[in-house]
Amino acid sequence: MKMIRLVAGAIIASLTFTAETVAQSNELSAAVSIELNAVKSKAESCTLSFLVLNGHAVQIEKAVYETVLFDKDGQVDRLTLFDFGTLPAQRPRVRQFTVSGISCEGLSKVLINGAHTCEAAQLTDTACEDGLVLRTRTKIEVIG
Repeated sequence: MKMIRLVAGAIIASLTFTAETVAQSNELSAAVSIELNAVKSKAESCTLSFLVLNGHAVQIEKAVYETVLFDKDGQVDRLTLFDFGTLPAQRPRVRQFTVSGISCEGLSKVLINGAHTCEAAQLTDTACEDGLVLRTRTKIEVIG
């Protein structure tokens, strides 16, 4: 009887975890996800590689984000626009941007300040910002 209770408890815990995971993935699925995946310094420039996923059910024709780069002292180095272009629905894309005049080691933070342009036929103008998920796999912090 004790064993049955343990197994039943494990099954209930597993189902609860699965339900929470599905709910979280459904929450994230209707949003854009941007991950700073890699950085590479070359001479006096830094190439930032982003992995982007449009979690919406329809393609985003054009996504441009206002981006702020902070130097290693936490001061604004520049404000720029990163054009992520067309983002197909539910398919990952990699986009690279080379920023001149600063090495990757000189960057401490990237702020996605908001969507400058978000064009998608069946989505609202705020679809590129609503629920935006930001991550990093680098030492450079990504916030928004």
